[in-house]
Formats: sequence, structure tokens, C-alpha cells
Amino acid sequence: MLGRNGIAGLACLAISVWLLLLTRGLPPAAMVPIGPAFYPRVVLSLMAFLSALLVTLDLIEARRQRPGVAVEQPAGVPEPGRPNYALVLATFAEFFVYILALPELGFRVSTLLFAFGLQITLQWPASWKRWLLVLVVAIGTTAACVLAFERYLLILLPRGNWTGM
Repeated sequence: MLGRNGIAGLACLAISVWLLLLTRGLPPAAMVPIGPAFYPRVVLSLMAFLSALLVTLDLIEARRQRPGVAVEQPAGVPEPGRPNYALVLATFAEFFVYILALPELGFRVSTLLFAFGLQITLQWPASWKRWLLVLVVAIGTTAACVLAFERYLLILLPRGNWTGM
């Protein structure tokens, strides 16, 4: 039996498939290789995939909770506990500071600091290897965003008043 997550996943899957079908009516590209339907199809396909994944995970969870069916908890996955509202508020606060820092520090520096700080907030690194991993992920995230937006999509990213980059 599906829970709330499974029902929400089914609803989002139905909506994304319906909207994907509607993109067939968009006109083809006249002068450029990527037409107006490209990005909606990418986003809706990702939404459909994630919705199907949500339904699948909900079915697995329902099977785990059914009496008489033994499903092992994967190693390293914590048991669900009480919500951590302080962590949610800290995440929102960091995102707010990130938005405020964009005009002054620019996209590159702000994104690097945000990705670095958010990882530390979510789980404090316990060893120098974890610190190195946090730094590599922050640099990789920033580089991927800059490449995707500036180089591929040709979108100008905010330059900082203080940094000029």
C-alpha cells in the first residue's frame, strides 16, 4: 500500500508525463538546433524519473514495514528520527546569506562558500580526508555551475562588487 510519499510521487509522475505529452505541440526550432521544447522536456523528464524513484522507495518502505517480511536496513542509513528543525533553520539562514552575498562577492565566490558551508552544517567533517572531500565537492559544484551557465547556456553570472569575479 502506498503512503503519502508514494501518492505524491504518482501525482507528480502523472503531471510530468501529461506535460511532456503537451510539449509535442511546441513549434520546432527555426534557426537554432535547440528548440523551445528542449529545456521543458529535460526538466519534466527529470521530474518523471524522480517521481518514479519516490514511488519505488515508498513501495520498498511499505514492504519493509509489513509484518512477516524481513528487509534489512542498508548499512550506513540512519533510522528515521525526530525532525531537526534547527538544521532546517540553519540551512535557510545559509541560503539567505548566500543570496545577500551574491552582489558583493559574485557568483563564483558566493557559491563556493555556500557549498562549503552547507556541507559543514549538514555534517561536520571528522577527519582531514572529509575536509578535503568537502573542499573538492564545493569547488566541483562551483565549477559545474559556472560551466553550465556561462559556457553552455551563455548566461552572465553576477560579478561581485568586492571581487570583480
